[in-house]
Formats: sequence, structure tokens, C-alpha cells
Amino acid sequence: MNDVSRIEFAEMFKKRTKKFVVDNIKLFKSLPKTEEAKIIGRQLLRSSSSVGANYRAACRARSQAEFHAKLSIVVEEADESVFWMEVLIEAEIIKLSDIAILIDEANQILKIVSASRKTVTINKS
Repeated sequence: MNDVSRIEFAEMFKKRTKKFVVDNIKLFKSLPKTEEAKIIGRQLLRSSSSVGANYRAACRARSQAEFHAKLSIVVEEADESVFWMEVLIEAEIIKLSDIAILIDEANQILKIVSASRKTVTINKS
């Protein structure tokens, strides 16, 4: 991938991760107003918003090590987001059909960033 393609990808992926955050905010707003939905919803908001924020931080990394570290946080937070979505479903707070697209997006982000992190690790060696 040349530098222009890398920059274009980074900009596209920044928008994608921001949309993921916004979509999770909308999901949170639609949750039932029960205490358990609020608690789990807040956990999901924290982890999903960290995905977008840390990907942006990775794009501003000053070194390959910092880039790798920020990507690692994105991987952890995307995986945690999937976890909280699964909890919402299994606790019968929300239906799978209402959240399936968000789970798929989180898993796609997770795969992309995991592959990028692996490439950085390989290139560091």
C-alpha cells in the first residue's frame, strides 16, 4: 500500500470508527430505561467510543511502537464492545435483530485492526 492509499484508508477508517461510536450512542438512547440497561449501555458507550478515539490517536502516533499500542487498545475495546452487545442480547434487554448490524461492524473493525496490528508487529521484527 503506498502512502496515498494509506492516508485514504486512514481517513475512511476514522469516519467508519466515528460512525460506530455514533451508532452506539443511538443504540444507548433506544435502550429501555431500566437500571441494568443503563449500566450495560454505559459500559458499551465507553468501550465503543474508545474504539473511535484510539484509532484517531493511532493515526497521530509518533512512533511505530505508539501506533501498535493504540491499535492494541482499539482491538481490546472493539472486542469489549462485542461482549457488552452480547450481554444486552443474552440478558434479553435487546433483540439480536436490533443489534446484529452493530455486532457485525464491531467484528469487522476488530478483524481489520487486528490484521493491521499484526502487520506492524511483523514489520517491527
